[in-house]
Amino acid sequence: MENAENVLELSAVSLAEIAIKAALGKLRLSAAIARQAVQDLDIRILPYTAEHAFHLFDLPLHHGDPFDRQIIAQALSEKIPIVTSDEKFSLYKGVKLIW
Repeated sequence: MENAENVLELSAVSLAEIAIKAALGKLRLSAAIARQAVQDLDIRILPYTAEHAFHLFDLPLHHGDPFDRQIIAQALSEKIPIVTSDEKFSLYKGVKLIW
């Protein structure tokens, strides 16, 4: 992640989860601060597509969180690693984890 040549991406699914947690009071973060952080860190928002959703059909139910399952399906579809400390992600064959 420290390599400036790497493209940092944030799933639109993660951004939606952040917004929901902020609305519920679980995070103290405004849309303006989130938008500024994305810009300051030069993070590209990776859209969630139908192709990503189709990967959910074959995804085992190792993880019960629907947001995490969408991120896993998206990463498998795009063949990109996921930065997470969630150990359940390692149960998915083909998912490359960083952390």
